[in-house]
Amino acid sequence: MMARETGILADRAIAALFETGRLNSERELDRDQIQPASLDLRLGSKAFRVRASFMPGPSHLVADKLDRLSLHVIDLSQGAVLETGCVYIVPLMESLALPAEMSASANPKSSTGRLDIFTRVITDYAQEFDKIPPGYSGPLYLEISPRTFPIVVRRGSRLSQIRFRVGQSLLGEPELLKLHESETLVASKQPNVSGGGIALSIDLSGDKDGLIGYRGKHHTAVVDVDEKDQHDIFDFWEPLYSRGRNELILDPDEFYILVSREAVHVPPDYAAEMTPFDPLVGEFRVHYAGFFDPGFGHAPAGGRGSRAVLEVRSHEVPFILEDGQIVGRLVYEHMQEKPASLYGSGLGSNYQAQGLKLSKHFRI
Repeated sequence: MMARETGILADRAIAALFETGRLNSERELDRDQIQPASLDLRLGSKAFRVRASFMPGPSHLVADKLDRLSLHVIDLSQGAVLETGCVYIVPLMESLALPAEMSASANPKSSTGRLDIFTRVITDYAQEFDKIPPGYSGPLYLEISPRTFPIVVRRGSRLSQIRFRVGQSLLGEPELLKLHESETLVASKQPNVSGGGIALSIDLSGDKDGLIGYRGKHHTAVVDVDEKDQHDIFDFWEPLYSRGRNELILDPDEFYILVSREAVHVPPDYAAEMTPFDPLVGEFRVHYAGFFDPGFGHAPAGGRGSRAVLEVRSHEVPFILEDGQIVGRLVYEHMQEKPASLYGSGLGSNYQAQGLKLSKHFRI
């Protein structure tokens, strides 16, 4: 199959960006840094603690703002603790020199979102977070704000990921419905396709033990973002159980891990993203880490039955979630070409065939 002129760049094309100097880094790429439809971004050697989040704006470099807003510089070469409630800006190892027809977007990695670490990529002259305009040439920075748990990070830690695209690649609603009819994008008898996406609803019925999700604890120990299976779940999370009413009241000050009712499928020639906040369905956010790679939930890649884990925060007021309520939408985009490796196929993917699942840092 020939590559499309437009679409999301697959793994081979991302590797080619390095070979042609469109993508640069301070050191060699990690072996598993290139994903099927994205590239993990790595922290550089220092973090700037800043007074507040900021947007550079069309006439400023990020470095100019850091000179004015930085409170303290932290050395990350040996690892350092980033505290909850604080805002940090970290120059990334990777930088870009995009061609005029290519843009990019960023998102927290799945494990980052499940730890309630708020991250956003910033560029020089940026007027939007996590959006890199066509033809951008310059450094990348990551804003990091741990919300629930203090974290340990170091040079080379990977909290965010970037997707590259050429042209317009989003599927319109008729095309999305047609793809769902042939590939079953979400396991729903009557899919809700509107607003450019396909709806996902919340599962509050519980598993065989009645478990519906987890609520993050406060004043915990630190989580090392680079270590797997290191922490006991109950030191950091309070399990939540159904009490027969299949509903949950979200407290504005709390962070929840919940799961979609529907299984999700991303066919190999497509990539998906969950819209992180939809005011039409309620004043809450359901997903920090929105990227779904080609092959997620794909049966030949071992993903049959994969559901979307939801990172949920209510805004401003308490909010009652009810079982089956729509909580977000998945938008789908064309890949330029099928990736060499699909999500879950020998990549060590942590969340293929998942149900309700915490981040990889916690022991099951």
